Amino acid sequence: MGNKINDPIARLMGLRYKSHPWHGIEVGEAAPDVITAFIEMVPTDTVKYELDKVSGYLKIDRPQKYSNVVPALYGFVPQSFCGDKVADYCMQQSGRTDIVGDGDPLDICVLTERDIVHGDIICEVKPIGGFRMLDGNEADDKIIAVLTHDVTYSSYNDISELPKGVVNRLKHYFLTYKDMPDSEKAKKVEIVDVYGREEAQEIINRSLEDYKCHFDGLDEILRHV
Repeated sequence: MGNKINDPIARLMGLRYKSHPWHGIEVGEAAPDVITAFIEMVPTDTVKYELDKVSGYLKIDRPQKYSNVVPALYGFVPQSFCGDKVADYCMQQSGRTDIVGDGDPLDICVLTERDIVHGDIICEVKPIGGFRMLDGNEADDKIIAVLTHDVTYSSYNDISELPKGVVNRLKHYFLTYKDMPDSEKAKKVEIVDVYGREEAQEIINRSLEDYKCHFDGLDEILRHV
């Protein structure tokens, strides 16, 4: 999947209409080494935003009731889907036998030294690792990436090179951001492994394949809209 728009009709559609963040943005020709990420939330957000899958707009999921603040840019990989291939890999690596994909685009956190003040943006990033996270029996991987050309973080090529405090801060957020003290029905969230760049790239590739399988024929449909 490339960045260049060769079809004149597709180009005109892109000029007139905003691309759907999940389906209409290309992941990039250099994937999985360098990819495009769509950012939903930034560290200053006091409200949890997430993509409305039908309209493509960001919607308010819920106010942040507690002190948890996302410690990095947070969003997803366009044209990705966590389905059977992602779930199979999670089972292979974790030894579990009951895992399914969560049916969402692949989540990604992007590290940068700069203050990005709002989401609903795209950026070019370099994946360096991730968390093998389980939400109940669902594979809910979190890819960790760095903003390309970032003065502080772009030199990191693998999550093992990051300061431990940065990794621990990210882990703490994902292990606690769904905690609701008054809820007894919350699913168990756990991080069963921290993996490096090569595994992150494998999971990205699998999520792109899952997307193609799940949305088979979507490109042809969109060409005739």
